[in-house]
Parts: sequence; C-alpha cells; structure tokens
Amino acid sequence: MRATAEHEFDAAFLKVLELRAGGLIIGPDPYFGGRQEQLGTLSVHHRVPAIGVNRNFVAAGGLMSYGASLTDMFRLVGVYAGRILNGDKPADLPVQQATNLGLIVNLKTARVLGLTIPVTLLGRADEVIE
Repeated sequence: MRATAEHEFDAAFLKVLELRAGGLIIGPDPYFGGRQEQLGTLSVHHRVPAIGVNRNFVAAGGLMSYGASLTDMFRLVGVYAGRILNGDKPADLPVQQATNLGLIVNLKTARVLGLTIPVTLLGRADEVIE
C-alpha cells in the first residue's frame, strides 16, 4: 500500500484496518519525515498501532519509534561538510551511518489502543511518553 500525497493518508490507514493488519510501519522516507506529526495523529484517530522513525511521530500519538538520533545524523553531516570544505574529496570519505539509535514508546497511545507494552521493552526504551 502506498500513500504518495497527504490526501491519501486517510485511505492508507483505512486500508490497514480493512486488511486487519496488526499495525503499520512508517519508514524513514523523506516525504514522510516532514509529516510525522500528522501521521502520528492519524494513527491514534484510526486506532492503528504504528511505528515511525522519530520522536515527533510518537509525541503526536504514534505508538513507538525506533531510529537514529537526528542530532547524531546532523553532526555526521557537519563533519563531512567540514572535511569537504577543507579539501577532502567526497569520493574519498568513508561511508558512515548513525550508531546512536533510540526507542521511544507512547504509553498513552498504548492504553487507547488497548495494548500492554511489556515491562522488559519499557526498560529498554530511551524515553517513555505517559
């Protein structure tokens, strides 16, 4: 199922319900990146357990997120930009990825959805929103 425009978001959530899917994963797509709050709100509205990639999604009502720290990613970009500005060739720079991943859980959303989050998962979470 695809949603490539904001007006398709509601239909995508309704399709998840129609398919009786257990939940929805919203991947790290640049298009969705700027719409995390809207998607989080829709997940609560349609009562669809959804996992996203950043805190804004969870704060807006998404069930949880697991992804790289935006701060760390921006820091890596800054380091690369600095090296390029100092004369390094981009092709010579090593490929890197963020290693600081965070798990955020929204207990309020879990309650609304009638879900119980295991204590072991909550213990591993970097942040729990109540």
